[in-house]
Amino acid sequence: MLQTKDVSFEHSSSFHLDTVDLHIREGEVVSLIGPNGSGKSTLLRLISHLIIPNSGEVMLDGTKMGSMKRQEIAKKLAMLPQMQDHQLDLTVGELVEFGRYPHRGAYSKLTKEDEEIIEWAINVTKLNNFKNRMLQSLSGGERQRAWIAMAIAQRPKVLLLDEPTTFLDISHQLEVMELVKELNEHFGVTVVMVLHDINQAARYSDRLVVLKNGKVQYDGIPQCVLCKEMFHSIFDIDARIYKEDGKAYFTPIKLRKEAYI
Repeated sequence: MLQTKDVSFEHSSSFHLDTVDLHIREGEVVSLIGPNGSGKSTLLRLISHLIIPNSGEVMLDGTKMGSMKRQEIAKKLAMLPQMQDHQLDLTVGELVEFGRYPHRGAYSKLTKEDEEIIEWAINVTKLNNFKNRMLQSLSGGERQRAWIAMAIAQRPKVLLLDEPTTFLDISHQLEVMELVKELNEHFGVTVVMVLHDINQAARYSDRLVVLKNGKVQYDGIPQCVLCKEMFHSIFDIDARIYKEDGKAYFTPIKLRKEAYI
């Protein structure tokens, strides 16, 4: 469904992504993890076609994204960046309407199908009682759900999320992650997201892709990726790995001595 072929991108003289090859299968949930500055968000932006690789290709449904019109991409792929403008003078319903723009003209009225999809997106994100509320009046978790509702109103095959739980308390983090799980399991949305919480990534993802210094270092199921060697080489820490209900988790023990040097 989504593929990068030998993708490279130079952000500056001190950072570049180097020949990244990924194949995201339909229906997968894939989390990008790694230290700060490892290239996670840059890779997500390359996948979304917000930035163009210096070399290589990004493919969506077997078509080079460079040859696709922006509107055509938006019908298949939605991107929710890390930071949104929460001070917009919009209600939740008005925000979600923006998700239908790729499917209609800039000045055309909402069709019955548009209205049904908007109602569906609001219902799925459990915002029925907030449709006429202003964005500024919502809590952090409610606002995040509103932005996700706008993204899924595009009815995308692929949803890209850049740190969707940042700045949220633990209950709202789990609320967002359970919503992502529901979108994937019940509606078949393929999800690629950047997460800092590795335990959440392991719990809610089919695959983990670990980056460091602009390169993919590990790529596999969480039970295999979460290992002592990975935490040594990627995060410079010693960690205890354990499993519960078939899921892998970790607890950091200490910073390795080499990390001080």
